[in-house]
Amino acid sequence: METVSGPGNWRLSVRRERDGVVILGAVTCDRRAVLPETLFGLPVTALGHHALTPGRPWPQGEEVLVTWGPQTGDWDNRKLEDLVLPSSLSRVGDYALLNCGTLKALRLHGGPVFWGGAVLMNCRSLDTLHLTRRGPDQGETLAWFAGELSRELDVTVEAPGGTARLLFPEYTELYEENCPAHHFDYFISGAGYPYHHCFHQKKLNFKDYDALWPGFLAMEHNGETALRLAWYRLRWPMELGAEAEAAYLDYLRSRLSEALVWLAGQGDSAGLRFLLDRVEPDRAALSAACAQARAREAPALVALLLEEQHRRFPQKSADRFLL
Repeated sequence: METVSGPGNWRLSVRRERDGVVILGAVTCDRRAVLPETLFGLPVTALGHHALTPGRPWPQGEEVLVTWGPQTGDWDNRKLEDLVLPSSLSRVGDYALLNCGTLKALRLHGGPVFWGGAVLMNCRSLDTLHLTRRGPDQGETLAWFAGELSRELDVTVEAPGGTARLLFPEYTELYEENCPAHHFDYFISGAGYPYHHCFHQKKLNFKDYDALWPGFLAMEHNGETALRLAWYRLRWPMELGAEAEAAYLDYLRSRLSEALVWLAGQGDSAGLRFLLDRVEPDRAALSAACAQARAREAPALVALLLEEQHRRFPQKSADRFLL
């Protein structure tokens, strides 16, 4: 077995091809793992069928041990939580991530990728995507994931023109057998279906995404999801039009106390400052956010909120504030 240094700890079975390396099998002991970009001076271009499937028979190929740091824990992809795929990847085989049940975040780079069948089967925790878009074709990857996964997706897109963070709300599909009529009835529940299917020719148009907002609010939806969706678009406003910006900000104003408490709970001091500069919070909203910051034991957040409270609602000199 050849040993090479790399960005993570991996045991690999690979096959060299003329233009790159195919990873036939891969297992890691890291919870946050990065697959190597190159091996033997060649780019990693493909993941084979069942490449990261836990417990599958080990495929025959050239054996490689990739080392990065301390190798602690079991060599078992069942504990993998965060995975970075190579930027040179162009093909992912069938069932490549089957049964990676703890995988929560997937980070992708580069251009278009061919995805095989059932790649994400039983990846029940996967809800976070980070996409680095280097060209217009990267939108096809986002369209593929949005179509494959009906659960809520938290997506960050980094592009040459800036960064966007998007929320694709959850929806469910149900087929129910109608025995007297000898057919199945198809039901959709949840307000997220239009978001997961708002792609045209596998490309996301931000204007079309933002146009779904009034309909989303008109449907039965989760208020916390709506708050985060509006916040993400305001905080990372790639291609955000003035009308959509006003609509999102109006919603946050209507849920201002909840928004400030949530941001305090996230420890997001920059986000709090961003929102406070755009709204007019009342004393109760600031007090609730202060209480959340104290519970989080975040003195910098408490100081920021107390300063804002003092600026907007000056107190007599005899009053005291506790950090």
